[in-house]
Amino acid sequence: MYWYDGKQIDSGTIELSVNAPGLCYGATIFTTMRVHNRSLNDSLTYWQAHCDRLKLSIQAFDWQQPDWNRLKKGASVLSARFPVLRMTIFPDGKEWITGRNLPSDLTSRQSAGIVAWVAAADLFQRKLASHKTGNYLSAYLARNQAISHQAQEAILTDPQGNWLETSTGNLWGWQKDCWYTPLLDGNALPGIQRSHLLGYLQKNNIPVQENVWTPEFVAQLEAISYSNCVVELVPIRQVIYQNKLSNYSLRSMSINN
Repeated sequence: MYWYDGKQIDSGTIELSVNAPGLCYGATIFTTMRVHNRSLNDSLTYWQAHCDRLKLSIQAFDWQQPDWNRLKKGASVLSARFPVLRMTIFPDGKEWITGRNLPSDLTSRQSAGIVAWVAAADLFQRKLASHKTGNYLSAYLARNQAISHQAQEAILTDPQGNWLETSTGNLWGWQKDCWYTPLLDGNALPGIQRSHLLGYLQKNNIPVQENVWTPEFVAQLEAISYSNCVVELVPIRQVIYQNKLSNYSLRSMSINN
């Protein structure tokens, strides 16, 4: 079941023109939202932030505005059944919403941490990184490579070897009583969960800095995590880089405030 162009459709397929830019070039934008308590109005669902993300890209690409009321109606219909929604907008303004469940192992990932693999920039650098476009091939390939290395996430880098983000979220590090997250600078997605975490830390006077994650800086980190709206915050207990393993301690951060 999904929602497309104002209608709920009970099917596993979608009909698009063979010349549709979204099909031919990945010309779509999307946002992935976790619906808390089956409500778009729940403060932790971040409905308006997800709409603002879509609006920002639509304006930057000069695409047609969707029917925002229809988008919310479709999201409301699917949120009664699914805790995670992917809302996609095509260049002509048509909306496409799909739903899915939370990862079955999310609780264990949050408590035990995951393994991440560092991807080479020359093969896996994401284009238009500050926008969440349908052309997510580089991140998709990087994550598949990570899985082949018995890891669950890939860490994307720039040509200088600086860490930018993971294949599905933003990075966080801890050292000497301070949290760190990479500067965006157009090279990584401004994550909605990242913005919430920054606001939470600043509001509670917990030290946090945005900086460039050089290899030298990363080597000093005591703990590493990644965040997105679906998983919220997941620690990374091991990192594979050039066939070498680095271990990190697990550190939690309360974020539901």
